[in-house]
Amino acid sequence: MKEAEITVIGAGPAGLSAAIEAAKYGANVEIIDENALPGGQLFKQIHKFFGSKEHYAGTRGYDIGRKLLSEAENLKVVIKLNTVAFGVFDKNKIGLFDQKDILISKPKKIIIATGASENPLAFPGWTLPGVMGAGAVQTMINIHRVLPGKKVLMVGAGNVGLIVSYQLLQAGADVVAIVEAMPKIGGYFVHAAKVLRMGVPILTSHTIIEAKGEKEVESATIAALDQNWNLIKGSEKELDVDLICIAVGLKPEADLCRMLNCEFTYVPFLGGRIPLHNEDMETTIPGVYVAGDVSGVEEASVAIEEGRIAGISAAESLGYISEEESEKERMKCKNRLKAFRIGPFGSPRQEGKNKVFEEYKRRTKNVK
Repeated sequence: MKEAEITVIGAGPAGLSAAIEAAKYGANVEIIDENALPGGQLFKQIHKFFGSKEHYAGTRGYDIGRKLLSEAENLKVVIKLNTVAFGVFDKNKIGLFDQKDILISKPKKIIIATGASENPLAFPGWTLPGVMGAGAVQTMINIHRVLPGKKVLMVGAGNVGLIVSYQLLQAGADVVAIVEAMPKIGGYFVHAAKVLRMGVPILTSHTIIEAKGEKEVESATIAALDQNWNLIKGSEKELDVDLICIAVGLKPEADLCRMLNCEFTYVPFLGGRIPLHNEDMETTIPGVYVAGDVSGVEEASVAIEEGRIAGISAAESLGYISEEESEKERMKCKNRLKAFRIGPFGSPRQEGKNKVFEEYKRRTKNVK
């Protein structure tokens, strides 16, 4: 088999989009993913997307995943599933394990699109069966059609907490309450309105303080917080629940970038420590690109656009597309990205990205 010129690690929306763009211009592309199915988070997302036609507005996440997968397959992108990228050595040697053998891939360019992982939340009783991350709950109800609990306490009122709460209601669960430590709801109001209309209380300035149960979750104790984040004595309340769902944010899954010695910066609004990259998605290691949540946690539509930019940039660096044409195509993506980075939710993300781009320029000024 012909050696891949570009290896994309991660078959989610960013990875598939990157592979499609690079393959369009003639590059030989492979995608590596540790999961049994491609598509990443898209196949869990049963809700319809926002935005424009280019952002698949009105289309459900799993249908977008099928469309991207079909497009990649039609372009002869090689998709290697159940394959773990366990290390990157000497810049372009990727160690792979396909459940049987250890393999080495030696692409000319690497696009890392490994997504993000959920933040944990520790409290007494947090190791009891019945305390789960929102991603795991979403996988069980939307992929495996299994309802992991009947009475649910959701911890976190960001978009993930609100969307998964609504999907739990659709699946037949009783969401007893959503608690949010911040003094306001963190997610889009359109998502909050859906659960509020169905009678679910959203308790801001509240947190979980204990999960109780002998062998599994039988109840949860919550309490109110004052403006200094201290517990307000006497506000404790015990809820009869058998599932506690944790949705307290995501952080970039950037271990492969660390192995490559990519430089990092810290941007809280984008999930914490993220690999520095320029507007063309190239990291401080030439020939290594990032896209999607690994480059800063945002939405799937943003991941798709960043993946396109990374794919175009990698194809250009291999000579498959001229600098002039690639800049023209990247600009289309960047203009669409602007639509997602405005307003009260989007502006802090754009500011975070601007910081990343400026820091990249400063640190690479005397290197390249």
